[in-house]
Amino acid sequence: MSVFMDLNLSYSSDKSRLHSLIESAAHRESEIPAPTPINELIDQLPIVQGRSRPIRVLNRLTVVMSDSSHFRPSSPEYRCFDLLAIQPTTEKLFHAACMMYDVDIICISVTEKLPFFFKRAPVNGAVDRGLVFEVSYSASIRDATMRRYTIANAVSLMDSCKGKNVILSSAAEKPLELRGPYDITNLGLLFGLSDGDAKEAVSSTCRSVILHAETRKSASGIIYTMKSCQQEAPPAAHKAVLTELRCDWTESPGSLLAVLLTRTLSVRAL
Repeated sequence: MSVFMDLNLSYSSDKSRLHSLIESAAHRESEIPAPTPINELIDQLPIVQGRSRPIRVLNRLTVVMSDSSHFRPSSPEYRCFDLLAIQPTTEKLFHAACMMYDVDIICISVTEKLPFFFKRAPVNGAVDRGLVFEVSYSASIRDATMRRYTIANAVSLMDSCKGKNVILSSAAEKPLELRGPYDITNLGLLFGLSDGDAKEAVSSTCRSVILHAETRKSASGIIYTMKSCQQEAPPAAHKAVLTELRCDWTESPGSLLAVLLTRTLSVRAL
């Protein structure tokens, strides 16, 4: 196979800019930077309102896919992130994400009209695999056109999944784009969710996503444990009871119950 090439890079008199351009060309194969630990960004995490513990912050990678080569499940960089999300842009990629890709979240585009319709077969397959569908609402706050796309795409999704395995998130870039949980619940009613499903979309379903991510990173949560110490040998009295029961059962099956009661009492007396 021939190597990849780029035969047209613009020259710049700025040496640092030119060096950066050539450096990027040499490592252009979509390198994913490792996430920055939260303690390096914030000295002290704020306390959650109504609780006595600080807020928990996770890191997440969202892969926007226009081609199947954009998702590399064996990439070691993916393991550095707590949550793995994917946003397919075609019907074929959406079907593959629902049925095959090992991710936690499938994002639904809210900035444009989807070029395909949701089909129940791949949607039900994703639900059976424990994946969730994410609808973000911050785009509907920024622009009226995006608001129409958000509502239309969300309603189309709810018609297929019947409100199952759906989370509502902000994708906020500014504090003013955040909304409270009860406001988001009311927004879920506008998207076609029931009152119970809307509440789960900001609570229990989000928790299931975190658990799914933890099991995905630990081989589906399969853990095998074995005691290293050997079990102690049973006392002599217990050995005598077992031997006596085996002999009496061979000689007379009808007397098994009587022998069992007699030997149990004698062991307790010892």
